[in-house]
Amino acid sequence: MSRPPLGGLLSGEPRVIAAGVDVLADALAQQAVPVDRVDWRPPPPGTEDALATVLGDPAHAEADARATGRMLTARPHLVDVRPAHEVLGLRPGDFLHAGPPLDLDRASGPMRGALIGAMLLEGLAETPEEAEKALARGAATLEPCHHHGAVGPMAGVVSPSMWMLVVEDAEHGGTAYCSLNEGLGKVLRYGAYGPEVIERLGWMGAVLGPALAGAVRRHGPLDLTAVMAQALQMGDELHNRNRAATSLLLRELAADLVEAGTEAGTAGGAAQALRFAAGNDHFFLNFAMAAAKCATDAARGVPGSGLVVAMARNGTDFGIQVSGTGDRWFTGPAGVPDGLYLGSYGPGDANPDIGDSAITETAGMGGFALAAAPAIVRFVGGEVPDAIAATRRMYEITMAEHPALQIPLLGFRGTPVGIDVTRVVRTGILPVIDTGIAGREAGTGQVGAGLVEPPGGIFTDALHALAENG
Repeated sequence: MSRPPLGGLLSGEPRVIAAGVDVLADALAQQAVPVDRVDWRPPPPGTEDALATVLGDPAHAEADARATGRMLTARPHLVDVRPAHEVLGLRPGDFLHAGPPLDLDRASGPMRGALIGAMLLEGLAETPEEAEKALARGAATLEPCHHHGAVGPMAGVVSPSMWMLVVEDAEHGGTAYCSLNEGLGKVLRYGAYGPEVIERLGWMGAVLGPALAGAVRRHGPLDLTAVMAQALQMGDELHNRNRAATSLLLRELAADLVEAGTEAGTAGGAAQALRFAAGNDHFFLNFAMAAAKCATDAARGVPGSGLVVAMARNGTDFGIQVSGTGDRWFTGPAGVPDGLYLGSYGPGDANPDIGDSAITETAGMGGFALAAAPAIVRFVGGEVPDAIAATRRMYEITMAEHPALQIPLLGFRGTPVGIDVTRVVRTGILPVIDTGIAGREAGTGQVGAGLVEPPGGIFTDALHALAENG
């Protein structure tokens, strides 16, 4: 069989791929030459030996496959709603917070504001000034939500009287918890603590929590993956856009809310709960967070695996945990999100990134599923092509595609899932997270929403730890 002459290579239109060389790509584009750009940078200096050690270990690929398989086969089900003092054993003065461990003297404005609000809610202080003084005296103990199998959005402060979603993994047996969503604006999780904030939290404890508990117990275990899979096909990405998921949840629980309330003689409370949830498009976010925590926790503790099982921010530090390195945190400075601001607020009012809600990205949702939610750009900024490109970029640093969470716009391709430390370091591509923006000053509340990336050095640190463990 004859082969075409070498000159045949030049007889058709050239296809140019530019890997991390913008000068070349820009010059070709100016000459109307089609060019495919690949976002690639060489690995940071000093990582070559660590990469060789980890990737050269014959057990590494098997460990990654095992950890990823456990994450993808998790089956999170909502089974109950109960107070934090019952399910987490919190006592008066015990508070959980978002992100890696944090001392009060390094706490940001919104974290301090949320702690002040929690002190007021729990009756440990009468005024914000008293709360601040009590906190300074050490009246409260602070521990990360993640250390208790829990997650909390933004400041993520959990106090004993707050009601928690209880989500169990029907496949692997783990349990995860998350608080209830307050809505947007001036809310505790964004660091606000005014009277309206405390009043709302009191109502959530007295009415919303018990109403949801009655509905869930009457309904029986609710498959959250099924809800999330449908919501993705209806335009959600399950971090900053949860409109479809919230509607699907209410459709599933509405009758049980009414019937449970009627039986308990609290039909008015059931109606209030329905109105509150229906008026809060972010209501499902906390359910998605608990489901994601269930899935990522199932992948923990696999020796040799570079799978990221937690990304979390406390308003000061951004931290990750990796399957093969146990409970160790790898931390760096949290960055300020780039996005859209509310009213007269601007970047100068923004606090560095905060919250456990990046657990959604860790499990293949949120920023990793932006292509499923084109309308999200109206909330976080950018254009629709940017959202699609962001999801496509995440396939470069992940180990798998989610079998249940699929993106219609990409031909029902599964969302990219399973962040791989080695791929992040090798490519220089960082995970994309879409997030809310908290005001820098305590008591401000939400000032905007946007996109943010982790500091690259924490992945390099995790890689070196993997190499040392190996």
